[in-house]
Amino acid sequence: MSETCAICGLPKELCVCKEISKSVEKIQVYLVKKRKGKFSTIITGFDESTNLKELATELKKRLACGGTAKENHVELQGDHRRNIKEVLLSKNYKADQIDVR
Repeated sequence: MSETCAICGLPKELCVCKEISKSVEKIQVYLVKKRKGKFSTIITGFDESTNLKELATELKKRLACGGTAKENHVELQGDHRRNIKEVLLSKNYKADQIDVR
């Protein structure tokens, strides 16, 4: 007998909890000026079930930059506001969920 999800009660193979939580998220992307005139791109609004470390690693590889996953956000070195939407769309986020400032 297969395991069932504690949230939705469906078998793990058919569980849709992650997709449902991903559709509710409202992602905000904005720029922050750091010390000595350096910029950082901050991405917030992720659900608790999102693996931020894995997402930060993927973003750093795709955008060729440094960065980190902190409390509830991902911080990337440099201004990546133009490209971040394309990368998040490829990760199955919807365009109306992503707010780039």
